[in-house]
This record gives sequence, structure tokens and C-alpha cells, in this order.
Amino acid sequence: MSSRLNPYISFDGTARQAMEFYQQVFGGNLQVSTYGDAGASDVPEADKIMHSMLETDSGFTLMASDLPPGMEHRPGNNISVSLTGDSDEELRGYWAKLSADGVVAVPLEKQMWGDVFGMCTDRFGITWMVDISAG
Repeated sequence: MSSRLNPYISFDGTARQAMEFYQQVFGGNLQVSTYGDAGASDVPEADKIMHSMLETDSGFTLMASDLPPGMEHRPGNNISVSLTGDSDEELRGYWAKLSADGVVAVPLEKQMWGDVFGMCTDRFGITWMVDISAG
């Protein structure tokens, strides 16, 4: 898999409905994982979306999730840029440059779903998520 760049939208509990709507608009294949699917089945947010991805026949990719508890939902400012792929060196290089002089919210490290993931806000206020596929 090569690296890709796409929008990532955060919702306040309506990610499933929004992504199903976008699937109706654009078509394509929608994959959805809940917090419960990731092992957090005993929390009130278990049915909320931890990660979803819509890939269309036109080549569009849109990702979204519901915000976890404690994170502020800011409509209008709830879109991040996601960098994903399996090139460890390439993606770590992007991470180093994007996080320099910025704020790291989630350090770039192995996560419970197996990938290496990090989230930062660059010096211009843009939120970036970097996900290096486990395989």
C-alpha cells in the first residue's frame, strides 16, 4: 500500500449516521469499527465509532470517528488530515516535520489496534493523524 492523504472528520456521536449518509451520496465500501470492537465493550461509548472509512469507486477516501469522552467537539473545526500507509520511514519523516514546533496530542507509538499512530497539531493549527499499518 502506498501512502495516502485524506480528510478525517470528528463527530459528537453521529459518525455512523454521517458516514452512512456519505455512502449513500458517493457509493462505495464503508468499514466501521466501534470502541467496543476495540476492546472497550464495558463503557457507555462502546457503540460509538472509533474509526470508519469510506472508499468509493471514484477513488475518494473519507474517514471519521466519534470523539472519545473528554475531547471537545468544535463544529466547523472538526476536520483533521490523515496520513496512512505502510512505509515506516516515509511516514515517520512526515511526522517529525509536522510535529516539530507543534503540539503532540498522541505520541507516535504502537496502539491497541496494532498500528503505530500519532496525532499532532502543527505550528499552523492543523491537526494531523499519522497511522503506520502493522502489516
